[in-house]
Amino acid sequence: MHDTTALLIELGAIILGLGILGRLAGRVGFSPIPLYLLAGLAFGHGGMIPLNASEEFVSTGAEIGVILLLLLLGLEYSASELVTNLKTQYPSGIVDFTLNAVPGAVAALVLGWGAVAAVALAGVTWISSSGVIAKVLGDLGRLGNRETPVILGVLVIEDLAMAVYLPLLTALLAGMSLAGGSLTLLISLGTVGAVLYLALRHGRLISRAVSSDNPEMLLLVVLGLTVLVAGVAQQLQVSAAVGAFLVGIALSGEVAEGAHHLLTPMRDLFAAVFFVFFGLNTDPAAIPPVLVPALILAVVTTGTKVATGWYAARRAGVKSAGRWRTGGTLVARGEFSIVIAGLAVGVEPRIGPLATAYVLILVILGPLAARWTEPLARRALRRTVKAKATATTASDPAPASPPESAPAPEPAPDSTGTATAHG
Repeated sequence: MHDTTALLIELGAIILGLGILGRLAGRVGFSPIPLYLLAGLAFGHGGMIPLNASEEFVSTGAEIGVILLLLLLGLEYSASELVTNLKTQYPSGIVDFTLNAVPGAVAALVLGWGAVAAVALAGVTWISSSGVIAKVLGDLGRLGNRETPVILGVLVIEDLAMAVYLPLLTALLAGMSLAGGSLTLLISLGTVGAVLYLALRHGRLISRAVSSDNPEMLLLVVLGLTVLVAGVAQQLQVSAAVGAFLVGIALSGEVAEGAHHLLTPMRDLFAAVFFVFFGLNTDPAAIPPVLVPALILAVVTTGTKVATGWYAARRAGVKSAGRWRTGGTLVARGEFSIVIAGLAVGVEPRIGPLATAYVLILVILGPLAARWTEPLARRALRRTVKAKATATTASDPAPASPPESAPAPEPAPDSTGTATAHG
């Protein structure tokens, strides 16, 4: 079969399958992300029917999906809101790093993989998936919720931290000198700083230059600018996702609203392709040997992410229900974790399957946690309150009963033997 023909058949089957799975998930009120991943797992490397002809196209589509997810997240907020969020959320970023990076590092050391692998696995367990979380927030209709800026603040701190972490990890893996690693780090920080400066100081000029009354022209200019900046950012050792997010915050007003409306269907398509691609590149046979440590690590870091979100939302003055929603939403891991694991495979080959199993567990659990953490916490709280009330009632002393009245005296018999009542 001709290569182009095979590509069209496979690509058509993928998109049609995604549509069917999405409709199925919608009918049961469930996020389609886990279904997309499992579909990719079933038809990828080691699956039932490998999709070889469309692999390269799907890989590129997956990259575009992550870029569009972060672009539309950035369009929700202005540059000033981002900077304010970073200033207020940096303590939460420190707590996030401490609670979630340490379990990964400890696990690598316990498994005997060495210090460099510990640094890599710490990154895998630390970074939440911006792509998955952006999709979940949209699916659940929570983009306007009180806690959403807190979630985005934590995610942005993580994504910006990648501009420091990834160059350092790359230097460690390559055995690079201190000078070489420092230069890469400075380039990354300079790139992020420059884009933030342009967004803050000249965001209106950028929006005015991009603006167009013609929807077609607006779509082409915004999409082209975003992909270009994302590519340049990645070339400079900064995450392409961070570059796309910063383009989003640089646009404001009617331009942001128009771009959001035009790009939403495209985002949904390519985001679905991203999740399928993630599954396609996972060999199911590599998962069982590492499933137990991956499950343990997933359980531990689910708890630490919920604690991180609860703490961050509490600092922002969000009420109890929003705190639990924040924690549950941050559970998912995804694209960054896979990138980190891919870099570290050369040093410790076993980190690849472990990271894949770990991410698969949490990328499936993440949407469920986002949906059910708050209702489960509310139910548990009601049970606790009810149990306390029952215990309090049981411990209270019974009220004293009124004293019984003394029995009336027996009447004295008279001389005739007949009883007569006293007075």
